[in-house]
Amino acid sequence: MYLTTVLGNLIIIIFILLDSHLHTPMYLFLSNLSFSDFCLSSVTMPKLLQTMKNNDLSIPYEGCLTQMYFLIVFGGMESFLLVVMAYDRYVAICFPLHYTSIMSPKLCVCLVVLCWVLTILYSMLHTLLLARLSFCKDNVIHQFFCDISALLKLACSDIYINELMIFILGGLFSVIPFLLILMSYIKIVCSILKVSSARVIHKVFSTCGSHLSVVSLFYGTLIGLYIFPSANNDTAKDTAMAMMYTVVTPMLNPFIYSLRNRDMKEALIRVLCKKKISL
Repeated sequence: MYLTTVLGNLIIIIFILLDSHLHTPMYLFLSNLSFSDFCLSSVTMPKLLQTMKNNDLSIPYEGCLTQMYFLIVFGGMESFLLVVMAYDRYVAICFPLHYTSIMSPKLCVCLVVLCWVLTILYSMLHTLLLARLSFCKDNVIHQFFCDISALLKLACSDIYINELMIFILGGLFSVIPFLLILMSYIKIVCSILKVSSARVIHKVFSTCGSHLSVVSLFYGTLIGLYIFPSANNDTAKDTAMAMMYTVVTPMLNPFIYSLRNRDMKEALIRVLCKKKISL
């Protein structure tokens, strides 16, 4: 699964860089999504694979905080990018004549930069809040990576501020983006139903359905794990949910958003043909 994630996302990034036909707003967002998916999976999976191979279950405190910091950065980045991509599709389908003026290169770059800045600041806040805590309980993390909620359970100092920030800011980073994506796709479907043929409607429903299934998987597990965690501390359930957003979603995104896509297939043909000609 890790190799599939790495190869799928790197292929998308390379094709978008090499093919000038893909230098559009949608593929700018897709390349950033692929990069964040690649990094999100790489933050957790290599350590997990090393643990499985060597049975070394330890991780330094500094390494644990570093892993948590980058996990929140790339997880938050994916959350914001999915919203931006949904908005891009909404503008493209509902306002096709104004698309180039609305989604200008300057706006697209600003949106991507804003996503990175917000996620870095958000992750830094949680990391600094966690670093001030004292840990004097059992040092066993019941998770396959340094998850913030699992680390808070080990703290012996007051974690009220940490939990409050997770609930408030976590809602801004997960619940609100998910609702915005749903609104975008509902407006897209309503717009398509008014004017299009049965074949186009079927195609749009198929595409939107696959997108929403992955989006629901990503946001559903995030919301269930951090915003409304289970009261009975079910470790197996929490681990399965964490696996969904750190491993499964980054693996599925390349297939759902890009590799099924006609533009990506044409880009593959153009890149391969250039290689043959140059040889």
